[in-house]
Amino acid sequence: MELMDAMLQRHSIRRYADEAIPEEKLEKILEAGRLAPTSMNRKPCVFCLVKDRETLEALASAKSAGAAMLASAGAAIVVFGDSNKADTWIEDSSIALTYMHLMATDQGVGSCWVQMHMRKDANGGDAEDNVRRIMSAPDSYRVVGVLSLGVPAE
Repeated sequence: MELMDAMLQRHSIRRYADEAIPEEKLEKILEAGRLAPTSMNRKPCVFCLVKDRETLEALASAKSAGAAMLASAGAAIVVFGDSNKADTWIEDSSIALTYMHLMATDQGVGSCWVQMHMRKDANGGDAEDNVRRIMSAPDSYRVVGVLSLGVPAE
């Protein structure tokens, strides 16, 4: 697929079929994130591939709205930006998420960017804190978002 085609075809998919995503497609999506440029090549992004159903369900409730699709996703990629490595973690993480979103389209995998930064859970708690707790990540690991992934059912 040409890049412009992927850009034109990309849209957020929130409903997934109960089918496994082939490992080679997940690896290509992760590789796209690893290839994303970062400020001064500091590489502060850490990608955590999640396929465990219990963890996906926990992530689905990390914020009050807009994350429900994670519970039925075939996988998700939590994108952390290590704020100890770069003050550009927001920008660097956003670029990586975008690269992976486009690669998912190229691979025929449905995806949706689930924003966590500056979002609250149903009780008014911080969504980023919830994701760090679920993933056992240090406080320096900031979270712009999570990329839900699955075989499209819509």
